[in-house]
Amino acid sequence: MSNGLLDFEERATLFVEVILPLSLAINYTYRVPFELNAQVAVGKRVVVQFGKNKIYTALIRSIGDQPPKVYQAKYIIDVVDEHPVITPVQLQFWEWMMDYYICNEGEVMAAALPASLKLASETIIVLKDEIPSDGEVLNAKQETILNSLKLHGRLTIDQVSGLLGQKTVYPVINTLLEKEMIYIAEEVVEKYKPLMKSFVVINPFYQEEEHLRSLFELLEPKPKHLNVLLTYLRLARLQKQVPKHQLLEESDCSEGTFKTLLNKEIFVVNKLPVSRLKHHEDDFVLNFTLSEAQQKAFEEIGTSFEEKDVVLLHGVTASGKTQIYIKLIEQAIEKGGQVLFLLPEIALTTQIVDRIQRYFGDAIGVYHSKFNNNERVEIWNKVLNGKYRVVLGARSAVFLPFQDLKLIVVDEEHEPSYKQQDPAPRYQARDAAVYLAHLHKAKIVLGSATPSLESYFNALMKKYGLVTLSERFGGVELPVQEVISISEETKRKKMVSYFSSKLIEEIDAALQLKEQVILFQNRRGYATILICATCGYAPKCVNCDVSLTYHKTSGKLHCHYCGYHQNSINICPACGSVHVEQKGFGTERVEEELSLIFPDAKIARLDVDSTRTKNGLQQIISGFQEKKTDILIGTQMVAKGLDFDNVTLIGVINADTLLNYPDFRAFERSYQLLAQVAGRAGRRDKQGKVVIQAYDDHHRIIAQVMDNKYFEMFEDEIRERREFNYPPFTRMIFVDIKHKDMNLLNVAAQQFANVLKGQLGSRVLGPEQPLVGRVRNYYIKQVIIKSDKNTDIKKVKTILKDTIQQFQAQKEYRGVLVRIDVDPY
Repeated sequence: MSNGLLDFEERATLFVEVILPLSLAINYTYRVPFELNAQVAVGKRVVVQFGKNKIYTALIRSIGDQPPKVYQAKYIIDVVDEHPVITPVQLQFWEWMMDYYICNEGEVMAAALPASLKLASETIIVLKDEIPSDGEVLNAKQETILNSLKLHGRLTIDQVSGLLGQKTVYPVINTLLEKEMIYIAEEVVEKYKPLMKSFVVINPFYQEEEHLRSLFELLEPKPKHLNVLLTYLRLARLQKQVPKHQLLEESDCSEGTFKTLLNKEIFVVNKLPVSRLKHHEDDFVLNFTLSEAQQKAFEEIGTSFEEKDVVLLHGVTASGKTQIYIKLIEQAIEKGGQVLFLLPEIALTTQIVDRIQRYFGDAIGVYHSKFNNNERVEIWNKVLNGKYRVVLGARSAVFLPFQDLKLIVVDEEHEPSYKQQDPAPRYQARDAAVYLAHLHKAKIVLGSATPSLESYFNALMKKYGLVTLSERFGGVELPVQEVISISEETKRKKMVSYFSSKLIEEIDAALQLKEQVILFQNRRGYATILICATCGYAPKCVNCDVSLTYHKTSGKLHCHYCGYHQNSINICPACGSVHVEQKGFGTERVEEELSLIFPDAKIARLDVDSTRTKNGLQQIISGFQEKKTDILIGTQMVAKGLDFDNVTLIGVINADTLLNYPDFRAFERSYQLLAQVAGRAGRRDKQGKVVIQAYDDHHRIIAQVMDNKYFEMFEDEIRERREFNYPPFTRMIFVDIKHKDMNLLNVAAQQFANVLKGQLGSRVLGPEQPLVGRVRNYYIKQVIIKSDKNTDIKKVKTILKDTIQQFQAQKEYRGVLVRIDVDPY
């Protein structure tokens, strides 16, 4: 009877709801073949066919016995994993993200999983068993493909392309299909491949002392061979495995000599999988004790955690927040848990990463976009298996499969880089981390010298705990700050290019003392725009409604929105005038002008253009850290997480570019950026100097930065936010509606807004044209929803979702794109 019951269970018909990595409003359901019943589990990946011939890897969301009501369920093709690759908590987190940020679960899956875990469908061509033998005439390319197929059995389209040395291979393949010599199969391939390395092992025969002695005698007449053996034995005593490249390098042995030793069967080479991730062999421990102020803050965080799950650590720049984080991480690890340490842009915070890695050694993993897909999968698996106790990561690290998360640290929590802009889900990693901590019943610390208004407001409202650290570590004084009026200096003819006499004087003094300087200019490129002095013509992007920026290094005009570029102009194409002038300036121009004023100074530039190569950023930062560079000129990158002990002067070239931006967060952002830039000066035993140049030198924000009055700035801004109904007093949702036809867009956007206003009334504003009204040939209209705290935001989101679905179901609006941004930042 038990056998019959077992047989019945095996024969039960199961259906699985799966998440496909596509933007689908509803998840699809598939049928499980009987033989795969025992293998399916929630969180495992399965291979499924979706559409006519596309094959995808989907994730099992749930398992049941009910077939879908409106369509015939297809069978899943195969189960990919032995064990689930995602956890139940992750699925809960994905569901929250889908609901909160109004997106589809497939979009969350696409953002969460490393690309190598989302298997790809590759077209495979296979040779038919029976080829027509009626004397078909084949050309050279067709013959090449057939011969290769006879040899290898199957080829991908990419392999055929490489074989023929051309991109367009479909016509050749089509002729072979028509001649019925090949057929096409859709096959899913696993992208992740372990990294293999060659290791050398001595032949086991020579491991016995007697035989090893005879080997020495054999090799004695050949010094090069003997040197390889001696080097191997030395390395084998010091380490578990001897890499081939290390043995050849340290014994100064050529490939030919080593091949002779292999042929004589003295050594054996084994290829073994190795980690792609950087190892820290030394268990270096930073023995430090917290200062009195740090210890007090550390204890206050512990006390706050007794009542609150979220604590905001407001510590001035260089107050030693990182050391407090390390102590908190230690505490969490002692309890056997995992820790997530979020950084705004991991590539820009190499120093923090280095300090924490050296402190915790191999128990730490780093996860960010600079890693390739294979490295990401490796980290994913190590977090899933609990091998990594601490993970440092950029915003995408919130998606990792933590097993026992006890603590999350969000450093520089105010940073706009925590907000994902495109594609969906457009999540704010700081807010997502707060919810993730709630799911894991973990604690979370938000740290910043200039907290976001929302976080500080939550702390004052007792929603979060608040701990303040108001003195710099080691008694280092805050920098001396001075503001210089560009207008006044220009009137007195004291400006030299873009530099005031005071700034030049201070740069010169720093260089004389062999100290370093950082200059901040919030524009990259050489000239912001080119303009004809005769008729006013300015070159614009052909795809976007923006002027092109001149870059001297490339000699071209670039669009910073879509990447379009064209040759620069010397003659106006509109009126033929040769009086084409450069207006505005970026980091390139500052670098050039400064090199004329200080020809002996070594100058480097840190911006998006100078850090495009894989190691470009690291080289610039290392060069500055090693004092190979005297002056570093940069955009916002220079404000983030850099700590150089020899920097004594910070110069802000033009503060007005920050203050005059049309955004309700402009003043808050300006304060944060200027305060963070100023915080780079004098971070050891020297008091630094900060020189801020501005036209509006009496601006409220500049005065507050100079006096280090964060709370005063907060009070001013929060008063305005309350008066004009902006966050944190309201919830905002931006809906961007896009189409290539401006007239159709205007009609569509107006109708969409009218339907929404019918249900949400005055909470809906627009449609209006945003600051940049056309990007990549798509015209844009924006509808804004401002919902006060008393409104049920879930109901508002449901109404918005339904309205978008009904809007896009209308035939005339199917080509209209709708982009939702919840809590725009």
